[in-house]
This record gives sequence, C-alpha cells and structure tokens, in this order.
Amino acid sequence: MKYHAEKYPKIVVIYDDECRMCQGSVQWIRRRAMPGRFEFVGCQTSERSERFPHVQLRDCQSALHIVLADGRIYAGAAALPEILTGLQGWRWLEKLLRTRCARALAPHVYQWIAENRHFLSCTFFK
Repeated sequence: MKYHAEKYPKIVVIYDDECRMCQGSVQWIRRRAMPGRFEFVGCQTSERSERFPHVQLRDCQSALHIVLADGRIYAGAAALPEILTGLQGWRWLEKLLRTRCARALAPHVYQWIAENRHFLSCTFFK
C-alpha cells in the first residue's frame, strides 16, 4: 500500500529542546517518519507558547507532548502509540502499546526515564 501524506494530518511533537535525550528521540522519529507526517516544536520556543499556550513550559519539560489535528493532546507514555502510527514499520509496537498491560506499565516506565533523562543523556547521548 502506498503512503499518501495528504491523507494523514501532521502530528505536532512538542519536546524539550534543551535535553539531549529528547533531541535524540526527535532525530530517531525523523529518520523513521512517513514523509510530512510530523512537525517538531521546541518546548522553550516562542512558537510553542504562541501556538500552544495551553501546553505549559513546566509540563513539556517533564514529558513529550503531541497535538493531533483534531486538537487532542497526549503527553508522555500516552503519546507513544500515536507517534508510532506515523512511523514506517512500527505499527506492531503501536498495537502492543495499546494493550491493557502495556497501558498500565508504560506510564511508570516513561516517568522513570523522564525523571532520569539528564543522567541517561550524559550516559547514552554524548
């Protein structure tokens, strides 16, 4: 099946642009993204505060946020399945993350990673 970018609205990813782990995550998404599927907005930019004033700076510094075309906002682990819908070859993981068990476990894993991201950034994203 051929991908038609015009049929899929963009997912806006709001991320902490001062965090190396977050920057690495954005690069990972970009390399796997379907063409034209994502837009990336740094958390600390004036663009974020102008376009998405309801996404507070302190919130997007603690978890990645996405904004869908219909205005729905997801943060942290809840954003991951939505992001995976826009990546080539990752639908299997999206389906897995939507299972009851994964939905129960993912927020805890995401929170631990988010709370330790500066240490993890220094360790893995030098």
